[in-house]
Amino acid sequence: MNEAPFEVLYVDFPSRPNVPVNVLVGLEYLKAGNGWTDEEMYDNYCYDSQVLYALGYRQLGEGDFDLRTLYYFRERLSRQMQKTGIDLLDQAFEQVTDQQIAAFRLKTGKQRTSALAAGASVDSTLVASNILRIGRVQLLVEVLQRVQRILNASDQDHYAADFEPYLQGHAGQYVYHMKIDETDAHLQRIGELMQQLLFELKPVYAAEPIYQMLERVFGEHFQLEQQDVVTKPNQALSATSLQSPDNLEATYREKRGKPYQGYVANVSETCDPQNPLQLITKVQVASNNVDDSQLLAEALPDLKKHTELDTIYTYGGHGGPASDVVLQEQQVEHIQTAIRGRTPNPEKLHLADFAIKFNQDNQPVKVTCPNGQTEIAHPSSQKKAFVAHFNAVECATCPLVDQCPAQPGKRDPRHHLRFTQAEAQASERRRRSQEQLKDGRNLRAAVEATVRSVKHPFPAGKLPVRGKFRVTCLLIGSAAVSNVRRIQRYLQARSKADMTQPVALGAENSIQQQAGDSFWAFARTTLTALCGLARPKMLTVSC
Repeated sequence: MNEAPFEVLYVDFPSRPNVPVNVLVGLEYLKAGNGWTDEEMYDNYCYDSQVLYALGYRQLGEGDFDLRTLYYFRERLSRQMQKTGIDLLDQAFEQVTDQQIAAFRLKTGKQRTSALAAGASVDSTLVASNILRIGRVQLLVEVLQRVQRILNASDQDHYAADFEPYLQGHAGQYVYHMKIDETDAHLQRIGELMQQLLFELKPVYAAEPIYQMLERVFGEHFQLEQQDVVTKPNQALSATSLQSPDNLEATYREKRGKPYQGYVANVSETCDPQNPLQLITKVQVASNNVDDSQLLAEALPDLKKHTELDTIYTYGGHGGPASDVVLQEQQVEHIQTAIRGRTPNPEKLHLADFAIKFNQDNQPVKVTCPNGQTEIAHPSSQKKAFVAHFNAVECATCPLVDQCPAQPGKRDPRHHLRFTQAEAQASERRRRSQEQLKDGRNLRAAVEATVRSVKHPFPAGKLPVRGKFRVTCLLIGSAAVSNVRRIQRYLQARSKADMTQPVALGAENSIQQQAGDSFWAFARTTLTALCGLARPKMLTVSC
């Protein structure tokens, strides 16, 4: 693993040597891939010789460090992410994966997210943050309690009577003693107190994160009407509203009637049938109210840069205007296994039955009907749509004329087909999806197993951390270990296949020994061979 990008985390003058970065990153990956707690990870590092061997050490006690070192490393990674927007763990994952792909000569054109001559596929899954699901009143009381704790001694005395009802135990106890028909009254009193605090505390506490949280939740749950505080109804609360004071980025979403608080993860992997194994190429994490098409649009430039992506396979949710533009820019073909919206009437022709050609600006320029007639697509008179005029004589003799959406005008006998740009793009997605179904092969389906392998270390898809950055770190680590396990299974299967072939007597023992290698020994060998893992250059950390 290339440690150079991590140099920004350390000082550039002589000081104590740091713990090797590849050891810290390796532990983060092993923790996520095995679902360990920090204590379990540290115990395995200290006392499990297989874990030590996988990280490059040969005996117990070698490379010892305190667990706080890993906490400081995470803190530096988080600060770097906040400062520059660069996730160094994600960069390390991409670098290692690129080397693995090159070592096994995998085709990356097709991915389960998009590709044709080679393949890749994408899917998204909901993951929960380690937060409690609490009600509205409990959330607001918890925020008030935290506001009280940031006040100085004189301000605490000044507002003692105002805060007194909300400091009798934790927020859950406040709700426990509240009658359900008193909810509106409690919300009103909380809203009025919050408005007072926002006005009076602003000169001193405006820069405090807790004050900013107070400002956020007041705007989400209340509104001012002629200087009076009015409580918003539950239906008016946004999915982006604060779900927990401990996780500012988590959002709310319902999927198949089930509520989720947390994030959505998007996973991409190779899927070319000619590959001997498939590897995960990218992991994304976003608030769970982000549309899948937006995730695809964000992933495409990076996938195109690191792989030879030309076709991406997704399900229906990834199609949309946000991804259509980027797909056109990156010259990637998008094949969906399903399409959003109503199922077309099979007894009628639809826009998807017409082949539409786009120019470099993603504008429709030509339309070919199912009977083979091709016409130019002209902008409509108001420039809000496009229209293609088909020859009336040819349309009159067409066997599909009764099913065709193109109809003759009142003054112009030509048959006119009108559509917007969004409808044209949606129809092209549907047409490609229908063509794929005719082949009888669904390259996207296997990505569901990949999603499960990444989520498997975390029971019920609930991660033991909070915050988008830490959730991302764990999912990237789990994906990295999933890739190593795939490589291990592939090499073991190939070794067994070689054993069934006649071998020289001297080579037999070598093959048997290779087949019996443990996962940890294999992990060490893989990291050494594929990632250039060597005894790392010592960076320095100041006291």
